[in-house]
Amino acid sequence: MRLSPIMTVMHAAAQAAAKTLLHDFNEVEHLQVSLKGPGDFVSQADFCAERVLREKLERARPGYAFLMEESGSSDHENWTWRWIVDPLDGTTNFLHGIPHWAISIGLQHQLPDGHVELMAGVVYNPVAQEMFWAEKGGGAYLNERRLRVSARKNMQDSLFATGIPFSEASSHIQAPFTRVMSALMPRVAGIRRFGSAALDLAWVAAGRYEGYWEFGIKPWDCAAGILLVREAGGHVTDPDGKHFNAFPETVTLIASNTNLHKYLQDVVTNSLKV
Repeated sequence: MRLSPIMTVMHAAAQAAAKTLLHDFNEVEHLQVSLKGPGDFVSQADFCAERVLREKLERARPGYAFLMEESGSSDHENWTWRWIVDPLDGTTNFLHGIPHWAISIGLQHQLPDGHVELMAGVVYNPVAQEMFWAEKGGGAYLNERRLRVSARKNMQDSLFATGIPFSEASSHIQAPFTRVMSALMPRVAGIRRFGSAALDLAWVAAGRYEGYWEFGIKPWDCAAGILLVREAGGHVTDPDGKHFNAFPETVTLIASNTNLHKYLQDVVTNSLKV
């Protein structure tokens, strides 16, 4: 399959960063010495992968702004194109030797009137050699296979994904999460927590999950995945039903197929009203 110039750049950048991460991932089992040691090591793996991504993307598209997990924002309010990058989504999985983590690259375009659009996205799991990618108006793909969201309509047949709040999460996240779980668990086939928001969204696009929700994640966790779901025929909104293009500092989102989105949105919205 012939890729567009921008998608060629994004694929190449993700694959270059994957080489450094795979090398470090293979060393994780030798680092179970202390919390400090492995933690520092993973931080270095993050930074190294982010540096590779920035170098590749900047060389190919000089002048584009960046919003990156480790180094933050390098942009100004008048940027025209901006990369949103998470070099390692699923850090805890990576640290524990679990082969479920990804590189996420999104691309935004800001028009002169200030309107922002998501234009392209890549989510790459190097261990599984699964490259999820999409361009606005061009569909979503896994490697060379076209993706469509699930067509299931019944909640009792449906599988959902989420992110469980960490112990440090505030009560305004923990309490709504508990209420959503209580509402959904008796009605669905199952709920999964695999530890990578980017891959959760990619798997919704691939029809592996019927839906996904999470409270309080960051733009770099979800920018590429949001476009994947949209281009695969699904919906991604905040609890009020608004679509994402520009991002707040933290994001609460609901992603699902067309049939079940309203139901999942209502459950999440109601959990925030109590």
